Amino acid sequence: MSKARSQLLEILLESPAHKVSKMPEVDYGLAEVEPFPFLAIIGQDEMKLALILSLINPQVGGVLLIGPRGTAKTTAVRSLIDLLPNVRRSLCVNGCTEEMMEAEGMDGICEECAKKVAYGQALSVEDRVRIFELPLNARLEDVVGGINERIALEQQRVRLERGILGLADKHVLYIDEVNLLADVITDAILDAVAQGHYTVRRGPLKMRYRSRFLLIGSMNPEEGRLRPQLMDRFGLRAWVRGLEAPEDRYRAYQQAFAYSRDPAHFASMYASSILELAAEIQSAQQLLPTVEVGEQATALGLKLVQSMKIESNRAEITLFEAARAHAAADERVLVLPEDIKAVALLSLRLRQSPSLTKFFEEQHREDEKMQGVFDTFFKDET
Repeated sequence: MSKARSQLLEILLESPAHKVSKMPEVDYGLAEVEPFPFLAIIGQDEMKLALILSLINPQVGGVLLIGPRGTAKTTAVRSLIDLLPNVRRSLCVNGCTEEMMEAEGMDGICEECAKKVAYGQALSVEDRVRIFELPLNARLEDVVGGINERIALEQQRVRLERGILGLADKHVLYIDEVNLLADVITDAILDAVAQGHYTVRRGPLKMRYRSRFLLIGSMNPEEGRLRPQLMDRFGLRAWVRGLEAPEDRYRAYQQAFAYSRDPAHFASMYASSILELAAEIQSAQQLLPTVEVGEQATALGLKLVQSMKIESNRAEITLFEAARAHAAADERVLVLPEDIKAVALLSLRLRQSPSLTKFFEEQHREDEKMQGVFDTFFKDET
């Protein structure tokens, strides 16, 4: 007589996870795996909105995703690859383009590209916008660029090459766990973002690289705070919380499981809707230059910033640029108060500075004391 299995064992053997383990494995070899479809992500509407607005209008200043591990932050960023437009990509290791030549003349491009121009050869090619990920263990040379060691050893000549910041020009730069970056890397990123270019010097060699990219970062607040200087460079800040509804959590599991079994087939199920979304984003991008901020929307936006006592003028820039993108997404050329309301939390969150407010209050009291002395002195003199 066989011994009856325990109730716990029955539960384990009949659980979905156990059934999954018995399914046959799929051999993908070394083929490139399709990214998880953006529209297949369950919930996380605030994160999706922030990312879409940044694609429509990069002038919002990038996106920071804040939340615990396992909430689809990295998955969402990588899924943007199917929604990104085309851009001119340089064929030169120094990043030279026809645009640089038109703006700065022949002095704005390297010697090799000047020869290409003389022979009528192209300096750039049409290509899809790419997502460059900055690893936490990256060296400063990897980030800003430096001497190509292979060419130096094999060809006995020294040549500077772009780093990740230069390669990401007109593309997307994604930094996971951005709050854990080394200070020297953070400083390099801050300089590149602020100027739109940076300069590398190695002995007598000097090269300037353009670095106009869409900056996206993600962080887990449990692992430490982000430096205020870098925080200020992210226009939109989105909370990414765990799904609350049990049915949503189970749907997220089903989506993840279906994708893990056959990424290509799973992605094909969303292919048409992804193409439609990409077309809508492109239409919004084309409409954006004609979008203006209405008077009511302007008044509401300025009142919000003033009521929150935000010092940085980047608050208004992000708020109104995000509102313009929101209106363009709705196929309108006028920003309404409803657009301001839709993007206010994303734009103004984490922009207050209690310590700065306290500092100014203390300084104001000190100024009042000095002004009182001045008033008394000049009154006595007269």
